[in-house]
Amino acid sequence: MNLKFAWRNVWRHKSRSLIIMASVAIGLFAGLFVMGLYEGMMRSRVRVVIDTEVAHLQIHHPEFKQDYDPNFILELDRIRESLNKVQSIRKAAFRSISQGMLATTTGSAGVQIFGIGVEEEAVVSSLDDKIIEGETLEPAKKNGILIGRKLADKMKVKLGSKLVLTFTDRENNVISGAFRISGIYQTINTSLDERFVYIHRERLNGYLGLGDTCHEVAILLNQDEDLESTKTQLVAQFPEYSVKTWRENSPETDLMVGTIDQYSTIIIIIIMIALAFGIINTMLMSVLERTREIGMLSALGMNRFKVFSLILGETFILTLIGVPLGILMSWISINHYSTAGIDISSFSEDAMSSFGFTSIIYPEFPLENLISVLLIVVSTALFSSIFPSIKAIKLQPADALRQ
Repeated sequence: MNLKFAWRNVWRHKSRSLIIMASVAIGLFAGLFVMGLYEGMMRSRVRVVIDTEVAHLQIHHPEFKQDYDPNFILELDRIRESLNKVQSIRKAAFRSISQGMLATTTGSAGVQIFGIGVEEEAVVSSLDDKIIEGETLEPAKKNGILIGRKLADKMKVKLGSKLVLTFTDRENNVISGAFRISGIYQTINTSLDERFVYIHRERLNGYLGLGDTCHEVAILLNQDEDLESTKTQLVAQFPEYSVKTWRENSPETDLMVGTIDQYSTIIIIIIMIALAFGIINTMLMSVLERTREIGMLSALGMNRFKVFSLILGETFILTLIGVPLGILMSWISINHYSTAGIDISSFSEDAMSSFGFTSIIYPEFPLENLISVLLIVVSTALFSSIFPSIKAIKLQPADALRQ
């Protein structure tokens, strides 16, 4: 009986009911859309980290990253032979690394020098795709070097400019080498573009006195799901080396991914607080306008529990109608922008790139969090109706009928 009364009362004041429905729908839409944005940003960042920065896994000498001492090398032939037998590995890149100074006629800057194999890097880090001027390192041009756009602008150099790299070899001797810029690259992460330069591994090894070896192995897998199992396998094969996943090599990204749910929850709570005040205000107006009617129902024998459940039932019906509308609105909009993308480069490209994020966001529908969001929305709506319901049951029939 109460549901019938509640249903009729909902449509007695259509404009007011539509306002509450719209509030619930818009609140749910806003919550899901914000979660979709965060989800899209984080997944995009993870893909950038894996596909262009640190790969899925990296192997180093345990002490190498403490001060980048060139003496902490890896057994290249043994590692290459073992990796070829692991089916989950798509490609591995073998890198020599040194810290040094880059000097030009306009000044100098500290850089991290990567000695690479061009074909390996084309797959593991998509380095070829990042080149915006010139060309990749050619085997015939041993003195070629790739530098980032931000570093090129900072040092005021261009394609074909000469520069000098200075670093220390295995004997702690200061070594210098002259290079000519064969290509300028640009990535999403501008902070790395300002620090990383790339030359042939054979050339860097010759300067460092390393021979045919390397300091780092970056491993790209066929599937993300194989990460932990592959790491376990590699740790067993190379117990003397450090094997780390992208989460360990990029802890700031792992931290952001781990806290994304908290950020989304905070935003949703803020939205729900605003929604709660709207529902309380509208339902309280409804109760005050129906003071005489509620008094009449109480005089005819409707107990306080039924009056309470009547107001609660009205809110529940309004919420039940608003929720599917909110889900539909968010699904349509997120589905559209997940393909088209949201371009924010006009006002935040530099800020986004400084943290390694793309300026085009592709939101993803947060299906795994949908149930929790629905519970929050419905709970907020029902909780918001408690105060108007209490106001209704406190009305005395005799006083209400005099209104």
